[in-house]
Amino acid sequence: MNQKPYESAEHEFEAALGLPEPLPAGETILWQGAPNWTAMAKHVFRLQWLAMYFAVIVVLQVFSVAGSEGGLAVGWSSVALAFFLAVIGLLLVGLLAYWSATTTMYTLTNRRIVMRVGIVLTVTFNLPYKSLKSADLKLYKDGTGDIPMQIATEDKIAFFHLWPHVRPWRLAKPEPMMRCVPEAKQVAVILTEAWKTSTGLSKIETQDSQVKQAGVQAA
Repeated sequence: MNQKPYESAEHEFEAALGLPEPLPAGETILWQGAPNWTAMAKHVFRLQWLAMYFAVIVVLQVFSVAGSEGGLAVGWSSVALAFFLAVIGLLLVGLLAYWSATTTMYTLTNRRIVMRVGIVLTVTFNLPYKSLKSADLKLYKDGTGDIPMQIATEDKIAFFHLWPHVRPWRLAKPEPMMRCVPEAKQVAVILTEAWKTSTGLSKIETQDSQVKQAGVQAA
């Protein structure tokens, strides 16, 4: 199973799509994919809640102007301004979600996880399977899911270097996370099997029962 990768002109000089350099001999790509941007907008940037917030603000502004001297006939411009600013705010957040998803590429090989992230400044993180202590899976109703990974070594990646591809609120020990991955159950199975093959161990520790459903054995 392969999620069709997003191709962009800004990454045309990559050695291979999503990879900073050619894969060494013996290493092969098992899966590549990018976050689903609509799921990213909903589950990461909470666009639906932000829309509700702005809607309440606009409604309150309508009532405030309607109750003032002159009513809506005089104060309609302030309502229009509130509505315009709300739309602009939602569009900006939506664009942030879109750019966050479409500039990202997750790659699973038989040896590691490669995360190419960044809107303005692109950075690539390599996570060898032997460096992983645990992996979880959070599934959403739309079939997408988040796969956070806990690093077993003392090496850490700064939380804000990873954001939004990081588990929320784990500031002391940031956990890289593949966000809103399409067909997340199948991706979790591929990750599990690759981890087993690479490390020679029988199972990867998990904390989330949903990972077990995806084929990752719970400790």
